[in-house]
Amino acid sequence: MSTPKQTLLDLSAVRDQADTLLRALKDAKGESEKRLADLKQPDALKAVTGRTAIDNAIASTQRMIETLNRAAADLKRELSEDDLRDAAGQN
Repeated sequence: MSTPKQTLLDLSAVRDQADTLLRALKDAKGESEKRLADLKQPDALKAVTGRTAIDNAIASTQRMIETLNRAAADLKRELSEDDLRDAAGQN
């Protein structure tokens, strides 16, 4: 069974991965927009829905990060100061 301290560490690691994913998606969006502009082609999904697939992935990842942040904040309220110091030292 996972302890609250271990759960906080796991949440932090997952959030770091989500941040990396978000940066990669934003980079990919820029590259995609550049290529479409070079080819003088519109994004088909954006033409229909007003948003690109990458826009949707970025929004979903941002929501996931917000959820992870809320979960970590809730968990931090349950941990003692010693547990929080220990968890911060293990990052």
